[in-house]
Amino acid sequence: MKATHTQFSGLQKLLHWLMAVLILSMLFVGVGMVFTVSRAHDTLVALHRPLGIALLLLVIVRLAVRLRRGAPPLPDSMPPAQRAIAKASHYVLYGLMLAMPLIGWGMLSAGGYPVTMAGGFHLPPILPANVSLFALLRTLHTWLGLTLFAVVLLHLAAALLHALVLRDGVFQAMAPGGRRQYR
Repeated sequence: MKATHTQFSGLQKLLHWLMAVLILSMLFVGVGMVFTVSRAHDTLVALHRPLGIALLLLVIVRLAVRLRRGAPPLPDSMPPAQRAIAKASHYVLYGLMLAMPLIGWGMLSAGGYPVTMAGGFHLPPILPANVSLFALLRTLHTWLGLTLFAVVLLHLAAALLHALVLRDGVFQAMAPGGRRQYR
């Protein structure tokens, strides 16, 4: 879809910033889960699983809104290579945001563990119990989590570059209440 607007919609901004907070929280909760053997481990696990499913649902909504509404055009001053990198980085972010909760759910299913939601509700397994598959998906979930963290840091660095150095309106298009103005 070719966008003709200069900003993301209010819903797009809300989903972006809500997911940003949840993804950063999930990354730190995930690291905490892996590196603790204290009583906090069970609490972190109980938090991580439903938040992962919530993020899965939010990214599906976000993708639908993005496909329907599109995105504001990038500034004409942006070189083609940077445009390509921006587009590719968004594909990677969306791919990781979809893959991480699905792989986590699949991993738990393969390990025979329930995905417990609020009120003791359990999601059905999406894969058969299989120890080898569990081990593979656990490794994949870890490496993709580290990749997501790296991509989020690069995304943040690019946002700061656009906001503080280039001041080309790219950051303002997603900023809460921001009005996009090109130089």
